[in-house]
Amino acid sequence: MSLHDQDDPALRAAQEERLRAVWKPPQGLFLRWTDTNNNRVGVWYVLTAFGFMLFAGVLALIMRTQLAVPDNELVSANSFNQLFTLHGSMMMFLFAVPMFEAVSIILLPQLLGARDLPFPRLSAFGYWSFLIGGVFVSGSIFFNAAPDGGWFMYPPLTTRTDLSGLGADIWMLGLSFIEVSSVAAAVELIVGVLKCRPPGMRLNLMPLYAWYILVVAVMILFAFPPLIAGDILFEMERLLDWPFFDANRGGDPLLWQHLFWIFGHPEVYIIFLPSIALFAMLVPTFANRHLLGYPWIVLAAVGTAFLSFGLWVHHMFTTGLPKISLAFFSAASEAVAIPTGVQIFVFIATLWAGRVTWSTPLLYATGSLAIFVIGGLTGVMVAVAPFDWQAHDSYFIVAHLHYVLIGGTLMPLFAGLYYYWPLITGKKLSDRLGRIAFWMLFAGANLTFFPMHLSGLMGMPRRVFTYPAELGLGGLNLLSTAGAYLFAAGVAVICVDLCLSPRRSKAQRNPWNAGTLEWLAHPDDEDWGIRSVPLIESRYPIWDQPDFVRKVDEGRFFLPDAEEGRRETIVTTALDARPLAVIRLGTPSVKPMLTAIALGGVFIFTTYHLYWAALACGVATLACTLWWLWTGTAEIPEKPCKPVGHGIELPLYLSGPAAPGWWAMFITMMADATAFSGLVFGYFFFWTRHADFPPADMASGPGMMWPMIALIVGMVGWLAAIAARNIHACGGVTPARVLLACGIVLSIAGAGAGLAGPWMSGLDPQLHSYPAIVWTLAIWTSAHAGVAAIMQSYALARSLAGKMDPHHDADLRNVSVYMHFYALTAIVTYATIGLFPEVA
Repeated sequence: MSLHDQDDPALRAAQEERLRAVWKPPQGLFLRWTDTNNNRVGVWYVLTAFGFMLFAGVLALIMRTQLAVPDNELVSANSFNQLFTLHGSMMMFLFAVPMFEAVSIILLPQLLGARDLPFPRLSAFGYWSFLIGGVFVSGSIFFNAAPDGGWFMYPPLTTRTDLSGLGADIWMLGLSFIEVSSVAAAVELIVGVLKCRPPGMRLNLMPLYAWYILVVAVMILFAFPPLIAGDILFEMERLLDWPFFDANRGGDPLLWQHLFWIFGHPEVYIIFLPSIALFAMLVPTFANRHLLGYPWIVLAAVGTAFLSFGLWVHHMFTTGLPKISLAFFSAASEAVAIPTGVQIFVFIATLWAGRVTWSTPLLYATGSLAIFVIGGLTGVMVAVAPFDWQAHDSYFIVAHLHYVLIGGTLMPLFAGLYYYWPLITGKKLSDRLGRIAFWMLFAGANLTFFPMHLSGLMGMPRRVFTYPAELGLGGLNLLSTAGAYLFAAGVAVICVDLCLSPRRSKAQRNPWNAGTLEWLAHPDDEDWGIRSVPLIESRYPIWDQPDFVRKVDEGRFFLPDAEEGRRETIVTTALDARPLAVIRLGTPSVKPMLTAIALGGVFIFTTYHLYWAALACGVATLACTLWWLWTGTAEIPEKPCKPVGHGIELPLYLSGPAAPGWWAMFITMMADATAFSGLVFGYFFFWTRHADFPPADMASGPGMMWPMIALIVGMVGWLAAIAARNIHACGGVTPARVLLACGIVLSIAGAGAGLAGPWMSGLDPQLHSYPAIVWTLAIWTSAHAGVAAIMQSYALARSLAGKMDPHHDADLRNVSVYMHFYALTAIVTYATIGLFPEVA
């Protein structure tokens, strides 16, 4: 008889006591901060992002007060520039993306029937990085040092240190640090969705929220890294005077626009699709039926993501691009309305076909769709190049953007807040206050932004701190300001509702009668969450599977116990969710926080040109990272397998493509390769834009000899690492160690040879964009060679310490994944800088 077939209440009580002991949060305030349970990390994430939103909203109110009447002198032009730059930056970088990641960190484990996501310490690291970077950037305004070049920071105004102050460095380096946390969260979410689904939950049975989060997290991997590449070029110009954007020295400010908007337009859909995901969860609940068109909405989400990467140039219609480019990107900008429309009509059809229960969350959802559709219609208008030429940089664009963001992000989040608050706290928010707040928000949003369409068409330019009365725009601007205060009052009502929530009585379990897994949660649930990992046979198992909730509560499914006193969850196959193994999750630790603080020091000290302090923080970051990995990953278990119920035994160790760690390394390197492609794009962008690239006196570039030597040495090092992996797997521990040692030496030699080419050729990166981009590519590749040496040293040390053997070789297999990407980077870099000038 299996463990799950027993009905002994004493046995179940003992199991619950063991689970309670394992998942009990640390005691004391500081120790609670170091807890890495994703549910608690997610709550801190949400609260922090919400706080940044409120602060950014206050900045917006100050701007609207300044613009309420003509010739106002409430704030100066410089202060206004700081206000609108920081408002936009905070809303996009410190609220919209972090908020969706925070909500996902809370919801995904429960939606997937998992005890936690696979890398809870990585989530904690992401949170601390976000908090430190956010406070650094937003706090700058109190010292009159906030960025003032717009949330897009166009060169050359922002790259010339004589035209912009320290704020540009604070923006660039602070937000680069935050981008690290976004990529870290994306890795966690992708691996969580693909590898931590419950048995039986095939891809076509996943909740739509999980589908949307998977799509959006993949978008982050391809959208954020080009901006990181742009940030590198931007800071090298500011700090080292390397002329990537200086037209007088072969640079081009349009390169920044391309790299920024390759990120910037997918960013709109990165924050919109998670909001649609919330609709996909609450609409079926209040329609009291399954969502119609499941395959179509999945295809529409994927299609929206795909098309979003072909739209960035519609932000650049006025930059003088060729007409054929304008036509292509105009068509793509209009085509994205098709999959977006499919998603909206699926929700309408589901409500039409169901028995609708009107509720406060559904009220917010339908209202946000109405606002978003207006923003979408004006989006189609500005996708037409001739109209965009007229409306560009006017308040018409401000109106369009805010209709899209409020209808596609903010209002849906409020819908999700009212829907999921009972899941997080066990208490419902007030329907009365929620409806009052909704109508204030709905009226305030339209009153604020609809007049801006008119003022924009009448000639009101964006990003101006005042305007003369003769323009006749005072009335429209006063209406917009009144609407902004009404909208702010609606947000205040929601804040009051949240503050009153602790006084209310507990809600019943699953108060909305939803059908998806997250509503297995009970108001009095313990920290370990779901009682047992279920077997899934339907998209809405609470509705469709007989006695499903009772069986979960009684521990009749998988992994109902924590016999060894460890935090554990089940890993399954990516496609059909067959159980593969039980993985042990990270315990509460101070290491993610210390690593984030050290890494934050690198960015912050670099901002103030304190390079020795930044270097010390870099060394501390490396030390903390190695400490974290050494003590918290790839642990050899005390036994090979454990029973999980129903007569099934699963291994306690995985390596290679089946393991979450391998997936995490692969996904991280995909982001790294995308950032690298942004730098390579810069090289060929200069070549296509300038007939004299490379200049005649630099036509030979770094030459062929040193780049080819670096390439050959790098390839031999790659072969040594792969051979070490294969020989080690066959039991050849000593030969594998020798090969790893050789790989370390070769990686270091490859790094030196890669830098020798531009150095020996005398290329001065301050003279022209060509030597600057050559040096950048060489430094990038040599830095990756250095990381390869560190990773191989780590694997060798693990082997010598007895923490890795032929049957437990996850570290070595993960290093080999990195080496594949390093080899690709070396081939592209050295072929480009060593061969391309000769070919050109």
